[in-house]
Amino acid sequence: MAISEPGRRLMHDVQLKFVQKKVKGGGGHGVNASLSLTSMIDFLVVTVVFLLMTFSASGETPAPAGMHMPKAENTLDMIDAPIVSINGSQILVDGTAAGNTRAIEDSKRLQRIDELFNMLKGKREVWKQLHPGKDFPGVVVLQIDQDVPAVVVKSAFQTAAFAGFPNVSFMVNSIPKSGTGGAKAE
Repeated sequence: MAISEPGRRLMHDVQLKFVQKKVKGGGGHGVNASLSLTSMIDFLVVTVVFLLMTFSASGETPAPAGMHMPKAENTLDMIDAPIVSINGSQILVDGTAAGNTRAIEDSKRLQRIDELFNMLKGKREVWKQLHPGKDFPGVVVLQIDQDVPAVVVKSAFQTAAFAGFPNVSFMVNSIPKSGTGGAKAE
């Protein structure tokens, strides 16, 4: 057997012309595919704009629909604490139902709200487990509609204190001094 020159030999014996053309590298189509970047750039721009619109670096928290919070001039930025919302007769803690205010409104007397007390006490225990050895700050933010009766506000305040949250801040709409107002804690 004679020694032959190295090179491509696979499928050279096939008598079909299109196979021989492919083997030699003359397939007709380029290896690189063109990719339209317009749709990808449009998608990325829309995503970035959406994220910028929804992100809040100042800690402003939007109020639920239909809630009218009181206004105040001297405000502080929001803090990281459980938020107790009272709108109408519904009580929420961080968006989770925690009772209602009908019994307080009917009796017109100060009383402890048991569901709220249990949820806040549970949040305090979770915080203590996650931060062993640190002092519990005991801060809660009350987000209360301006039309809620004072006896309900006092009951929520007192219930929070009984549950281990003696430092209560109220979420209000800031009266703008020279810009736009948002939800702030006072």
